[in-house]
Amino acid sequence: MKILIIGPSWVGDMVMSQSLYIKLKRRYPEASIDVLAPQWCKPILERMPQIDNTFEMPIGHGALDLKGRWKLGRQLATNRYTHAYILPNSAKSALIPFFARIPHRIGWKGEMRYGLLNDLRPDKHVFQYMVERYVALASSKVAMLKDVSLNTCPIPSLQVDFELQSSVRQSLSLLQTNEVVGLCPGAEFGPAKRWPDHYYAQVAAHCIDQGKQVWLFGSQKDREVTDKIYQALNEQQKPFCHNLSGRTSLVEAVDLLACCDTVICNDSGLMHIAAAVGCKIIAVYGSTSPKYTPPLSNNVTILNTDIECRPCFKRECPYGHLKCLKQLTPDRVIDSITTK
Repeated sequence: MKILIIGPSWVGDMVMSQSLYIKLKRRYPEASIDVLAPQWCKPILERMPQIDNTFEMPIGHGALDLKGRWKLGRQLATNRYTHAYILPNSAKSALIPFFARIPHRIGWKGEMRYGLLNDLRPDKHVFQYMVERYVALASSKVAMLKDVSLNTCPIPSLQVDFELQSSVRQSLSLLQTNEVVGLCPGAEFGPAKRWPDHYYAQVAAHCIDQGKQVWLFGSQKDREVTDKIYQALNEQQKPFCHNLSGRTSLVEAVDLLACCDTVICNDSGLMHIAAAVGCKIIAVYGSTSPKYTPPLSNNVTILNTDIECRPCFKRECPYGHLKCLKQLTPDRVIDSITTK
């Protein structure tokens, strides 16, 4: 078998998709697996030993570009793939394997995919969790219903480059003389996923007062919120807090998260990465639900409120009050750190 995966476009989804690759390699040990995905995904995919090659998706997210997709499909046809697994739900994502004339094209029913996929799974809602929906594609339509559950899905496990980890720690003056607690206060999806920065600051202060050090993770977009957390600390606490937002690449963040004993995070891509490198996870959920995309780990504490309007899965609070986040107070997270 030669397998082409059309990969997802979000960090967390890409990490969860490793469960499918693990399942495929267990079922077909001699198979080769290549992934077509956005350029930013390459560092994550390179930490998955199941993947043989990665190809950059040159067409922007949301763009149709039929000519470009046809051209890419014909280029990939020279690799003579036998199977394609299409993880996004769009019709656009199914065009390239169709143009590549890959014999077996497997995916869930989505927008106008009849004919583009010839192993079309009719109703993804038979599975509650996204990871189940990914892993189910490795089985036949009939077998997946009895083979797949959250408990049987392989857990993602990203490889850690310890040489790079050591080099990055030295360049950023990160010492591990104290237990490290990672805080990931950002969420690309929107503000309805972001626990308040002053709550994170209270947790950071508590951890430092207990003799731990705190590393703040995020992209350059998260720098404003991590700056607020850092500035909320007193002068005695600040030396034990390192603001790494915008100072690391994604692959460097993978290795640095692996240094953390505990990671406290929103429902975000970094949450899934932290789980996949073996950290203890305390995950705060606002508008989204752990009943759909939980961190895949055996060492997880999930915290959320039970107000009537959640989960709404909105980027911004429809009512403007963000009670699902504000009513989840720092003492609940601090209690979880103490009991882990």
